[in-house]
Amino acid sequence: MSDNLRIITELLAAQQSGEPVVLATVIKARGSVPRHSGSKMLVFGDGRISGSIGGGEMESRVVKEALQALQDGRTRVLPYSLVEPDRGDPGVCGGEVEIYLEPYAPPATLLVVGCGHVGQAVAELGHFLGYCVVVTDDREGLATPEVIPNADLHLPGSFADALAQNPITANTYIVMVTRNVLVDREIVPHLVHSPARYIGMMGSDRRWAETKRLLLEDGLKDEDFARIHAPIGLEIEAETPEEIAVSIMAEIIKLRRTPQAKHAEA
Repeated sequence: MSDNLRIITELLAAQQSGEPVVLATVIKARGSVPRHSGSKMLVFGDGRISGSIGGGEMESRVVKEALQALQDGRTRVLPYSLVEPDRGDPGVCGGEVEIYLEPYAPPATLLVVGCGHVGQAVAELGHFLGYCVVVTDDREGLATPEVIPNADLHLPGSFADALAQNPITANTYIVMVTRNVLVDREIVPHLVHSPARYIGMMGSDRRWAETKRLLLEDGLKDEDFARIHAPIGLEIEAETPEEIAVSIMAEIIKLRRTPQAKHAEA
């Protein structure tokens, strides 16, 4: 089996298993280069590689850019010159290459906690935007296919049971649109130390202040709240459930399209 065929086979296997991966392909090569146009390499989410597009500093840079591509979901073309000794490329080939990076990642999970009017609107919009939509509500008559037909997974019952059935990952975006502070008080401790990429809570500034007061009484610390977006959504003067859903998903899209390092500095 040729190297490229093996890499394509591994790419298909990763797609079937839901493992995030980036396909790196040399699309232009000029001068003396270690690998020529069409050479391929896979970069997995944990930094592992399969195949090679030339080794050295160039390959290290490709891995770094590939991992960023998995974060923002964007393809990119990476130019690289092998003519500078201080770049660290053994042999200093003297050529130039361009590498096309194409991320393949499973759909992000949108976990909607609370299936009232806003939760229903968020779930529908999330489905339209290509998310894997998971909905949960302790009011079992709401988290159902009849109420939210386009959700991928319905988890009626307690939030603890929902987490057991659908663990949170770094590719999970959590939208809490619950009915009151007491529900938030029960759920937030399960979330603040989770690997979720986004946690947002609906409610006024006053409601969020009361929620924090209760959670501090329960033993959480102020720093535990730093990653929670509350009130949830971008400020667009939204009024209807559908408009609120747009503001929420807009905030999530903005976060996804912002490199994590830049977001951490904000």
